Amino acid sequence: MSEQRRQILQMLAEGKVTADEAERLIDALARQQQPEPPPAAYDRPKRRPKYLRVVVHSEDNGAGEGPSRINIRVPIQLLRAGVKLASLVPPQALHKANAEMAKSGLPIDLTQLKPEQLEELVDQLDEVTVDVDDPGSKVQIFAE
Repeated sequence: MSEQRRQILQMLAEGKVTADEAERLIDALARQQQPEPPPAAYDRPKRRPKYLRVVVHSEDNGAGEGPSRINIRVPIQLLRAGVKLASLVPPQALHKANAEMAKSGLPIDLTQLKPEQLEELVDQLDEVTVDVDDPGSKVQIFAE
């Protein structure tokens, strides 16, 4: 038993503190004496994802030929390279590409893609899992 704990019990015995006060003091003393958590260096390093995976299971492939399975694994490094390449394209060409993609039903603004944003997205990918359940198909998007 530590000297401080002994003093608290002595004050309780002498009536200088109530039982509730003594309990709070002992709890506070215990919190101070708890060992510090190990530094973050001992934690397992966070593994960065290397791939963005898209898996589609469909009962009907749209052509009436029965079930189909699509499994796409895109290297994250390819996404990084694509964003860096997009930053080299002249703004006029990006605007034309945006217009053509919008006509095709893909409204993405390539002028807004920045390498820093991609890195932030990659850092958050291990937290992301998207599951879409449809009566005829299932889509999963996740990082690995």
